[in-house]
Amino acid sequence: MASDLEPVPVNSQKHDPAWKHCQMYKSGDKVQLKCIYCGKMFKGGGIHRIKEHLAGQKGNASSCLRVQPDVRLLMQESLNGVVVKKRKKQKLAEEITNFNSGETDSFGNQSALNTEAVMLPVAEAIEPNPSLLLNHEEEGTVSSKRGGGRRKKGCRVRKGSNALALIDTVYDDSKRVNHQVSLAIGRFLFDVGVPLDAVNSMYFQPMIDAIASQGSGVVGPSYHDLRSWILKNAVQEVRTDVDQCMGTWGKSGCSVLVDELTSENGKMFLNFSVYCPEGLMFLRSVDVINIIDSIDALYGLFKEIIEEVGVRNVLQIVTNNEERYIEVGKRITDSFPTIFWTPCATHCVDLMLDDFRELEWISTILEQARSISRFIYNHSFVLNMMRRYTFGVDIVVVGPTRASTDFSTLKRMVSVKHNLQSMVTSEEWMECSYSKKEEGYTTLDYISNPSFWSMCTVITHLTDPLLRLLRIVSGKKRPGMGYVYAGVYRAKEAIKKELIDKKDYMVYWNIIDRRWEQLHRHPLHTAGFYLNPKFFYSTEGDIHLQIRSSVYDCVERLVPDTTIQDKIVKETASYREATGDFGRKIAIRGRETLLPSEWWSTYGGACPNLARLAIRILSQTCSLVGCKPNRIPFQQIHDTKNYVEHQRLSDIVFVQYNMRLKQMFLNKEEDNPDPISYDNMKYVEGWVTEREMNTDDIGRSDWMTVDPPLGNIMVLGPPQVDDFEALGEGFDDHEIFIGLKDREDENCENNVHEVGKNT
Repeated sequence: MASDLEPVPVNSQKHDPAWKHCQMYKSGDKVQLKCIYCGKMFKGGGIHRIKEHLAGQKGNASSCLRVQPDVRLLMQESLNGVVVKKRKKQKLAEEITNFNSGETDSFGNQSALNTEAVMLPVAEAIEPNPSLLLNHEEEGTVSSKRGGGRRKKGCRVRKGSNALALIDTVYDDSKRVNHQVSLAIGRFLFDVGVPLDAVNSMYFQPMIDAIASQGSGVVGPSYHDLRSWILKNAVQEVRTDVDQCMGTWGKSGCSVLVDELTSENGKMFLNFSVYCPEGLMFLRSVDVINIIDSIDALYGLFKEIIEEVGVRNVLQIVTNNEERYIEVGKRITDSFPTIFWTPCATHCVDLMLDDFRELEWISTILEQARSISRFIYNHSFVLNMMRRYTFGVDIVVVGPTRASTDFSTLKRMVSVKHNLQSMVTSEEWMECSYSKKEEGYTTLDYISNPSFWSMCTVITHLTDPLLRLLRIVSGKKRPGMGYVYAGVYRAKEAIKKELIDKKDYMVYWNIIDRRWEQLHRHPLHTAGFYLNPKFFYSTEGDIHLQIRSSVYDCVERLVPDTTIQDKIVKETASYREATGDFGRKIAIRGRETLLPSEWWSTYGGACPNLARLAIRILSQTCSLVGCKPNRIPFQQIHDTKNYVEHQRLSDIVFVQYNMRLKQMFLNKEEDNPDPISYDNMKYVEGWVTEREMNTDDIGRSDWMTVDPPLGNIMVLGPPQVDDFEALGEGFDDHEIFIGLKDREDENCENNVHEVGKNT
């Protein structure tokens, strides 16, 4: 029975690549293998059957429908290699038979092979022996053109023997060619100092395909080509994409995003972008080092950008929460009565998580978890061991901020708890010299401590809804305006269910309320909740009355025509009562299946004025959505005093930034970053770096021996529910909506310590 099966770690002696993509179970003397992608169990056939299953090749196993494409290709290549080896053995066996019978070889020559000359290469083909290869190199190589064939370098045989002329394969050649291509690319990247994550660009593979399609001898562009006609074409392509986005602003409206950036030498820039559901476009970068403290100058700059985009198109301007931007925002809303100022929701949620991790009991658990991670990631042998026991899953999760990294990593550690416990109780761990170090004993103590894991689980339950909210408000999958209010509700609801006692959960509610104070009753967020049909129709009681006034705030600000305002108020009744098309069965089903703006576009025909307002509100972001600005030459623009070069550099930045935004918007970013990469150190430093570097330990950690991360989170269980779907239905807790704050209890802050103890 399945319940009798116990997971068994794959030992280090199993080298077949398929072992990294299955899990081994044992019941008595019987061993079964489980595909980590689809969960299918195999009771026989061994690792070869798993490999056929993953490769999707016809055989004794059905194809896996959930395996990653790169893994499927790897398995196919591995199987091809097995087939080639079988063919080699068959061919050599025929040669031996021909020799024994006195027949000629395939070139028409009398066979002169002896058993040793044939069987030694066969052994090498099956399992190469370095010492034998060395001996063969000393004895010579063969190059034969007889029969129209040509030997490849590196096929080592004894002098006088042409047996291995029969052993070349397409598989071996293709692998050699792939290695040559990869090495050539690597040499180029290393030489010019291009960051290695450049290969994650969505334009990288098309570049290789374009070069390959031209055959050998193709010549690359020159330095002047790149600075002239190629850049000109790229600018035109990007402007075409920008024009397509601009064409939708009239219907969906847009948000102006103002992102502050400080360079390494202290220069300060403001990057202006425009968001709409069709995409995110970069406008320009402005050096503000001399005006950053001048409210008047900043206001003039913001006003100029809004007028450039079009006042009728802009619903809101989004900035961070610093005091100077609050002041500028107030002046903007005074000058432009139809525009809201909105502080960045991502920043607010991140501050909540920051406050959570500063609580004493949470900070203690986080530091214990970090000590485990630091020990593992600073010793290559232990890191490889961990990745074997977790089937390639890293315990450190790189998040967009330090706080999100902390709590995402803690959640990951909880999910692989049993894998880590199996590791530290294994014979391999016991025999490892690192396990006998002080840090090794500490790691063993924490991983074996039920209380530690219990506390980690509680922290995960308290913070997971906030992590979900962070992904929603900072995501690119869909506009977050219709979901942010529901996300805050769910976060407070989860905390209340976890802690139950009001004096306990109010500690965390107060943190949320304090950080969300600026946004808690922001009309756009509340209206987004009200106009999202999935949430609106699942809310009971008089809660509608509490949030309807925010909708009227939006009507009065976003719709200057009083006649249309009155029509919108009347049309609200049809929406509230679900009359007309709103009440159709297909519209009711559409509440769950369509994006909120799509739902209004499809079924709001009888209420055109309300529908237009709803679409514009629900099409907005609520955060500063931007790409990583590193390696974009903002500073070069402002340091250049030549007008021609200044314009060229401005166009380069315009192209680079918009191409990266497009890649980000299409979800083409790297989704499996290496936690120990220097590029990620800003967010994972506490999890992977030691406080002091010990020169003795540096020599014991060899990066060349470290297995790369697989990022195969399928082993963690079924795919997680979509963040937006996880918000669910039903909003009937009045205490959450009202945002009650128990300020009278002076001991409220002290209860946090009791929560940790009671847990």
